Amino acid sequence: MRQFTHQVGRRNALNIHVTLVPYIRSAGELKTKPTQHSVKTLLEIGVQPDILICRAEKHLSREMKDKIALFCNVETESVIEGRDVETIYEVPLHFEKEGLDKIVVEKLNLKCGKTDLRQWSRMVHRVKNPEAKVTIGVVGKYTDLKDAYKSINESFIHAGSENNVTVSLRWIRAEELTGSSIADQLDGVSGILVPGGFGERGVEGKIRAVQYVRENNIPFFGICLGLQCAVIEFARHVCGMKGANSTEFKKTKFNVIDLMIDQRGVKNMGGTMRLGAYPCILQKGTKAFQAYKKELIYERHRHRYEVNNKFRKKLSEHGLQFSGLSPDNSLVEIIELPGHPWFVAGQFHPELKSRALNAHPLFREFVHAAATYARKKAK
Repeated sequence: MRQFTHQVGRRNALNIHVTLVPYIRSAGELKTKPTQHSVKTLLEIGVQPDILICRAEKHLSREMKDKIALFCNVETESVIEGRDVETIYEVPLHFEKEGLDKIVVEKLNLKCGKTDLRQWSRMVHRVKNPEAKVTIGVVGKYTDLKDAYKSINESFIHAGSENNVTVSLRWIRAEELTGSSIADQLDGVSGILVPGGFGERGVEGKIRAVQYVRENNIPFFGICLGLQCAVIEFARHVCGMKGANSTEFKKTKFNVIDLMIDQRGVKNMGGTMRLGAYPCILQKGTKAFQAYKKELIYERHRHRYEVNNKFRKKLSEHGLQFSGLSPDNSLVEIIELPGHPWFVAGQFHPELKSRALNAHPLFREFVHAAATYARKKAK
């Protein structure tokens, strides 16, 4: 049970109380007593709810709403059903049917145009009624705690909607990816994402996954550490840099990933990472440029390590393309492999900018590539 107060200016305030109406399966009915008691407690401390949002598994009848309104001292129209729905993106449509938007506008004495949820409704329809399904493997360190990748999960929902497919994520523990098991664990996936992270644990498994999808022409998308793993893998197995690594994990002759220059000597780590939005210039004719359809972009970062400029020439000579660079050409932001169905990685976190009605371009195109791969493989 939660209490929300929305205040407009100094005069208008709206108290919205979210409460639970439990369904007792043995009795086959909803019980309103918990709601009544929670509102009574609020009244005892001097808070009168204006609107009640009643979370419930089943439909609230008019009679039940009348009963709740009577005992909680609110209008029946202000008792809003918050029934379980298939997807969280359906909630705004459900509340609109309940008239919540009109009630809020009326109680706050606001002047607003007519509600238009047509675009949102089309998005929800695609989420609930996709034309196809595509399976994408997420090779990470925190796969047992899936909420650690919540933004990534939602980004795939957005991208799936724009491609009219549902994205089924297969969570793969990077530590368990060995040379003998990788083909079995990645069997059936139409794309692999290696997300961001810190620390050495699981890195070698991520590198093996990158090598497998690169050599087998399976769509690949890397985020932050995912880009670094892709560069390390390419350096080892294509450029012949035996033992190539990141200085975050091990100092070697070929540290193709290194601490950023302005991070060297920093002792108090705290919030000293490269944080926030930074500009990036895209190279025309690349997959990144085709995705964004513009030359200058801004993306959000959270990292300390970057591609080591000392090795950029050799990596490039062997076919790795630096399709996105900082305006001063000093930092690699995006890499890709020309000729591969989709092998793109970014040093930033695109999942932080994906929206329900505007999927991030890289997620959208990655899902498109995975869906294309799945269709071809099915033939």
